[in-house]
Amino acid sequence: MHAPVLLVRDDREYLVRPGEELGTDLGVLEVPADVEPGDELETHLGNEFRVRRLRGPDLFHHFERTGAPMVPRDVGLVIGETGVGVGDRVLDAGTGTGVLAASMARAGASVVTYERDPEFADVARENMALGGVAEDVDVRTGDLTEELDSLAAGDPFDVLTLDTGDAPAAVARASDLLVDGGFVAVYSPFVETSREVVEAAREADLADVRTRETIQREMDFDDRGSRPSTAPVGHTGYLTVARNE
Repeated sequence: MHAPVLLVRDDREYLVRPGEELGTDLGVLEVPADVEPGDELETHLGNEFRVRRLRGPDLFHHFERTGAPMVPRDVGLVIGETGVGVGDRVLDAGTGTGVLAASMARAGASVVTYERDPEFADVARENMALGGVAEDVDVRTGDLTEELDSLAAGDPFDVLTLDTGDAPAAVARASDLLVDGGFVAVYSPFVETSREVVEAAREADLADVRTRETIQREMDFDDRGSRPSTAPVGHTGYLTVARNE
């Protein structure tokens, strides 16, 4: 199956698969099976669209949502802090829309991810196909905490990523799930959960336990000068990282 591409015109973007037909108010587009990034396509009304390769941040904007997906900067923090890369095996829970799982797969990892809600899991599987990583992401319907014993009995993972309210229970078993030197990363919108995660990590004798608030300020530049934007502070949550040693 051909990888999807973006069709771009001004502020419009459409994610399509090569060989598909796209209908818009600017006309119908026949997308060739051999379409390449950089090509220009015309609708039957003569309106042009540029073809762009799908990149990681585009997943956030074009995946079907089943809730608030992890924003690109937080995805980047998780990948950067854990070093997820080619050949890694990742165990993930709290799939949701699947932006994190898909991004880690695009970085070269093989991901097993758990989603409790069957409908959310179905959407995540469709998103993995849309993102071109269906073969690299195993979306399982279920509760990770109920599978910890069987997972611990198998081959260890390189990274454990969690975005669930019961993350402390999984963190407590991190040493059974991870290779020596493997990382655990827990994202939470609530500081109370982060505190419980830190306590669980310390009790499990994980190393380098640390929590950071994920926050970002945009800058405004105009004729008067330059300053941080007066828009609401860009807080998204808390990221706790620890290492199995």
